[in-house]
Amino acid sequence: MRSIRVLSTVAAAILAVGALSACSADESVDEHAGHHGTEETPAHADGHADHSSGGEHDHAEMDMDHEHSPDGGPAPEGIEPASEPQYPVGSQVILHTDHMPGMDGASATITGAFTTTTYAVDYTPTDGGAPVKDHKWVVQEELVDPPAAPVADGAAVTIGADHMSGMQGAEGTVAGSTEETVYMVDFEMDGKEMTNHKWVVESEISPA
Repeated sequence: MRSIRVLSTVAAAILAVGALSACSADESVDEHAGHHGTEETPAHADGHADHSSGGEHDHAEMDMDHEHSPDGGPAPEGIEPASEPQYPVGSQVILHTDHMPGMDGASATITGAFTTTTYAVDYTPTDGGAPVKDHKWVVQEELVDPPAAPVADGAAVTIGADHMSGMQGAEGTVAGSTEETVYMVDFEMDGKEMTNHKWVVESEISPA
């Protein structure tokens, strides 16, 4: 009987040791898994931050591509004031064009109204910037030694306007034209005052 009791006691001790070993192994696995998960979280967060930073950079580049001087300056020499424009100088209007970010829907004041031929142009900036497609607008009086108006679509032109950096003296082609009355306007865009902005045509304006 004593032998049986001794054997039973030994067997129970062996089972207890085995259970403790298994428990310790499970805890080690859990700790390792938890540690691995913690490492992945910062990596994901860093990746998201990099993506956000890249988006802001792209947006800044887009804004720079559309940067106009806040002061548009006077109308070009030789341009003819419109005799009876739909929107006389001083009229309050709403702009309906997206020549620049923040322009569409802006309130504006007419500072000049003119009768001329107005062009959309494709050109390559003289400062090494990316080619510009369908820039709106350039008027006949801002072309260098142009043929008689209207200049045909696809015709090569040299641009004398300096609306944006790299524009003056640039070689380009006519992408389209209109005989609508064309206007200079003052307006506020993203907190910046734009004066004598060139240009918006009549179909891009509505009464305020």
